[in-house]
Amino acid sequence: MTTTRAQHRRRSSRRVRARRTLVAAVAVAVIAAGVTALALTRGPAAPPVADETAVVETPTSTPTPTPPALSAAQQLLATSTDARACAVSYEGEGIEIAPVLQTEGNRYQGLPIPRTAGRVFAGWYAAATDAAALNLSARLNGADLVSCTDRERTLHAGWTSPEANTAEAAGIPILMYHQFTRNPQGEDTWLRLNYAYVGDFDAQMAYIQQSGFYLPTWDELSAFIDGALYLPKHSVIITDDDADSSWLELAAPIVDGRNLLTTSFVITSSRTEPTPNQFVLQRSHTHDLHRAGANGKGRMVNDDVDTIAADLEKSAEILGAKEVVAYPFGHYNDTTKEAVRKAGFEMGRTVEQGYVRIGTDKLALPVVRMNYGMTVDDLKGYIG
Repeated sequence: MTTTRAQHRRRSSRRVRARRTLVAAVAVAVIAAGVTALALTRGPAAPPVADETAVVETPTSTPTPTPPALSAAQQLLATSTDARACAVSYEGEGIEIAPVLQTEGNRYQGLPIPRTAGRVFAGWYAAATDAAALNLSARLNGADLVSCTDRERTLHAGWTSPEANTAEAAGIPILMYHQFTRNPQGEDTWLRLNYAYVGDFDAQMAYIQQSGFYLPTWDELSAFIDGALYLPKHSVIITDDDADSSWLELAAPIVDGRNLLTTSFVITSSRTEPTPNQFVLQRSHTHDLHRAGANGKGRMVNDDVDTIAADLEKSAEILGAKEVVAYPFGHYNDTTKEAVRKAGFEMGRTVEQGYVRIGTDKLALPVVRMNYGMTVDDLKGYIG
């Protein structure tokens, strides 16, 4: 069949269009492959650029407050797990004494007695105003119970002048008791000088308690004798000799119930029990020298210095304290005094009648003897 020119042109046109379509498809494929390759080499698209004029808010945080520094008293309390521990601090002119731990509900222990030239210490007080006024009712010492607020207590120092201390002219009575009876009629076979009816004793202690007498400790009495501590005339020291069973059963509960500091002089070869209550101090009446020597007088004036000193050391070891010894039968001499000093005791108590004053011989302390038949009026006559 013969192809016409027209047919030939139509076939040629179709071939041209087919080639053009193929070229276009190849071009599209090449472009697409290039775009994909470019994307793979560049990685993920970059985030949009922030507007530089926008205000960015920085979150704020509250700073942790610095805890206040602990006071010396608080640091001391931090060392104790005792719920009754109380940090006692000291304040006053010239006072630079670190706080100490005491036990609430117990008596104060070892309160300091500061000494300063030209002044006389006048005790510790509940408040600065009391210290300035030397308010006796607010004066605190080892006869008083520790009381605290939030486990702390501050004591304030009082001072006076040497002239005012001398002018007070205080004479401190040391009451000396021995045995006790429940019988108001007395005991026919007992030595009247050595015992008291317990009813009279209770009435006497009530008078001392209700009249607000100051009850000095032995270290205070020593400082008073030196002229370094002011003690008011309204002061009294209560003692018992021998630690007799009647004292323990009848009298010791009375001083405990009335919160009256008392000293019991114990013969430690006969009794080694601990104190019956916290208001009874136990001090030495020797270990085994409360017996007559070769001349009929006490062994304290018969034995040599070393023997006496060794006995007192033994007594102190049992009691856990020295401070003061009561001479058996009241007998003493220069040998006795030397032995007392050698054993480390500071004071010795006799049975001689009198009052302790500034300058009194510390190894010859006098007493006010209390015996059967003495009433509250008799006591008033002795102690005011």
